[in-house]
Amino acid sequence: MNAPESPIHLENPAMSFAPFPEWTWEVPEYFNIGVACTDAHMDTPVADQVAMIVEDDTLGTSTASYRELAIATSRFAQLLRYLDVRLEDRVLIRLPNSLAYPTAFFGAMKRGAIAVPTSTLLTADEVVYLAKDSGATVLVTDKAMWAGLHDKLAGLDGLRHVLLTGPGEVIAVARLNVLDLDAELAKIDSYSQPHRSRAQDPAYLVYTSGTTGYPKGVLHAHRAMVGRQPAAQFWFDFSPPDANGLAGDRILHSGKFNWTYVLGSGLMDPLYRGKTVIVHEGKNDAAGWIRLMAKHQATIFIGVPTIYRQIIQKTESGAADVPSLRHCMSAGEHLSDEMLGLWKDRFGVEIYEAVGMSEISYYLSENKLRPIRPGSAGFPQPGHGVRLLDPETLEEVPAGEEGMICIPNDDPGLFVQYWNLPEETAKVFKGNWFLTGDYARLDADGYLWFLGRKDDIINSFGYRVSPHEIERVMKTHPEVADCAATGEELSGDKVLVVAYVILQPGSSVSADALAAFGKDHLAGYKAPKIVYLVPDFPRTKNGKIIRKQLHPSIATQRSN
Repeated sequence: MNAPESPIHLENPAMSFAPFPEWTWEVPEYFNIGVACTDAHMDTPVADQVAMIVEDDTLGTSTASYRELAIATSRFAQLLRYLDVRLEDRVLIRLPNSLAYPTAFFGAMKRGAIAVPTSTLLTADEVVYLAKDSGATVLVTDKAMWAGLHDKLAGLDGLRHVLLTGPGEVIAVARLNVLDLDAELAKIDSYSQPHRSRAQDPAYLVYTSGTTGYPKGVLHAHRAMVGRQPAAQFWFDFSPPDANGLAGDRILHSGKFNWTYVLGSGLMDPLYRGKTVIVHEGKNDAAGWIRLMAKHQATIFIGVPTIYRQIIQKTESGAADVPSLRHCMSAGEHLSDEMLGLWKDRFGVEIYEAVGMSEISYYLSENKLRPIRPGSAGFPQPGHGVRLLDPETLEEVPAGEEGMICIPNDDPGLFVQYWNLPEETAKVFKGNWFLTGDYARLDADGYLWFLGRKDDIINSFGYRVSPHEIERVMKTHPEVADCAATGEELSGDKVLVVAYVILQPGSSVSADALAAFGKDHLAGYKAPKIVYLVPDFPRTKNGKIIRKQLHPSIATQRSN
């Protein structure tokens, strides 16, 4: 995918991000993600290597080799043919972490259908909305979830088939063809070749929070797999195959497949490279992650800041407990400087952070070519052509100034369109650029400092303040577990910078003390004028903080 190493040459030397190698995109005319992550390994040494391990608190441990996964996904694709599921029909997937997930996800794409991964945390009403908006023909879920969902689907004219997996009862519903997925797959002993998709053909549809209050569908093409290869090289730290051609690495991801972050870094990326993926289904347990790392000799661990924080706070574990661990990765929100230091002290490895979005997955990250600079988003990964632009003029801003992060519109990792929202799609493409809506600044050493969305920027008494900068500093206080900064409007022209803080377990530090800490460590216009102590933050289904719902009413204490 990449050309030989040589310095990047940019039109504006001030925007040189780092001495990274050049990257040449090589997007084949025909490419299918389902094939690339399964069948492509059938004639290689990894064919009988374990592709996936699922640790389920209730069902125990299950595994599948690449050969078994290739066969299961081919059977799933064949089942869709038998059900007259046509090219680009949508297959909505609502499953826990399980072997059925990649079977349905990759199998749908091998048929030429569009996979629609969704969260198990969604309510029945939310699932109905996604099924209706996507026009799903098929729903794949487990029997436990179906029990609470089957009576909600009466108004979905497009839905024709329901495929159920796992233990439990198959509940029939009038008008729908409800089948036991495992039983149906077992009947299939021959199957057609996978659909020969073009790289530009639609592959999967993910939903993200929309500005209207409804989730917004983000449609990706098969080329998205190619678009993530810079991350596979410059954020991951994959080992090369050993002398026998085996891939070696074993990646433990703490998330759920429905989230774009996990769908890529915990499923597609490792399987495309022939690695072994380890996932968990059940209750989140800090000590449990250590046990899983040790049991399966994980070499790479991927999580969100909350998971890393829980492991540090709730266990005494360290490097001796997980001797195989050599690389850690995080995304979703910023990891505090203190936590980075504590993790390295305990486990002897750095945590490399990344920034991404549903429209392009992760495209900014720290890497081993340059030292981690706490608080920075690191660097654009080679190939993505990131620039900081004035969104009105599309002119590049000078180093040190705030600009919108923009990506060339021919980047293969970019989404195709917002589903059924042509006007929304048109808003984010301007000239030759995709406008992310996120702002950042570049320092003199080429590090990017992520400022967030314009809506997040706090305009306080003529100053523009990034909440991420405040949060980074407040999290350095040893008794702060997490922090979210926002603006609190006093009147039409008066906005105060405030901070909502979750304390470390057992801490008794006061809100006043934290307000004083902010004053001592931040410029006057940045320091929180009020600090609120809260038990938790309002969050999305994937755990991201909903800043607009931060309100004094959720506080247990406030500073004076």
